[in-house]
Amino acid sequence: MTSQSPAIAAGGEVRDYIALLKPRVMSLVVYTGFAGLLAAPGHLHPVLAAVAVLCIAVSAGAAGAINMWYERDIDAVMARTQGRPLPQGRVNPDEALAFGVALSIFSVMLMGLAVNWVAAGLLAAANLFYVFVYTIWLKRRTPQNIVIGGAAGAFPPMIGWAAVTGGVSIESLALFLLIFLWTPPHFWALALFAKSDYAKAGVPMLPVVAGIEATKKQIFYYCLALLPVSLLPSILGTAGWLYGAVAGIMSLGFLGLSLRILREEGDKAARQTFGYSILYLFVLFALLMTDSAASHWLNW
Repeated sequence: MTSQSPAIAAGGEVRDYIALLKPRVMSLVVYTGFAGLLAAPGHLHPVLAAVAVLCIAVSAGAAGAINMWYERDIDAVMARTQGRPLPQGRVNPDEALAFGVALSIFSVMLMGLAVNWVAAGLLAAANLFYVFVYTIWLKRRTPQNIVIGGAAGAFPPMIGWAAVTGGVSIESLALFLLIFLWTPPHFWALALFAKSDYAKAGVPMLPVVAGIEATKKQIFYYCLALLPVSLLPSILGTAGWLYGAVAGIMSLGFLGLSLRILREEGDKAARQTFGYSILYLFVLFALLMTDSAASHWLNW
């Protein structure tokens, strides 16, 4: 724990429990899950669509709460996480764990009963993968933690798709692969300028274990692989030509920034790449939703 050794709270305030849900991470999960729901062929009643999105949000937040419970020791060491409710003693660890487990079960059961059990199964898989594979097994053991564990964050568009169609298809797998390949350069760009924080906490992120230069090369390789994958929604008919054109341009921009990271010293290029990666995913999935909305409107 921190050097201040804060007293453990008997119960936190509402805002502390909201913080346990990792709202910023949850917002990205909801955004990509909603995009998958809109891009899927078919129709889902608006009320059921709202329930599906709610379940995705609650499950993501629940996994985040369990993650904070398990990682409260390293959160207390890292500067960017020291203010979280558990290291500060504002929430009892047992209550945080119970909160996360209860919300996990609730979200999966509600998805299954209200929407369909395929979507519920994928939701459970994403939650369990994040908690057991990424948080408990990989994060403290291997620099490939974010590569394998990143699969958990790639599930939401598949879950949204399955909520509408009741199944998994090559189109939804392409959306999964897009986020899966986006995740390593996104997080490794962050790790480049937060290397000392991870080293202090004993987390074997790639820059800590393999070094700066090896990490820069890996960012470039993943950005290179991401370029053709980003075009798959257009090739498969999930999105139109506008998406394909913008995805190609933005993927080239991502690749260009990864080249800057390779060539330049210091943190500036890494910080710019991290910021760009967030914009990249936001724009691509916004275009997926726009294309889908336009297509549905034209077919009415």
